[in-house]
Amino acid sequence: MDVLCVCLGNICRSPSAEAVLRSLGEGRITVDSAGTGGWHIGNPPYGPAIAAARDRGYDLSRLRARKFGPEDFDRFDLIVAMDMQNRSDI
Repeated sequence: MDVLCVCLGNICRSPSAEAVLRSLGEGRITVDSAGTGGWHIGNPPYGPAIAAARDRGYDLSRLRARKFGPEDFDRFDLIVAMDMQNRSDI
């Protein structure tokens, strides 16, 4: 199963969700994340999000923001919006 987590900028919530789901899936699922906006494309997650994740045993440091696109509907089995506005934007 391929899962995509989507938030606004792809620097806090969705990369955090990606790391947690990847850990829980233990290789049985493919997980990615994206943002509905393109302001942070190519940037790492927000520093405090990286630190909070690290404190809980998750590594966000290698993730980079990308923008959600129409092709994601074909690529992923499940798209998880982090809130109702993200769902509406998708």
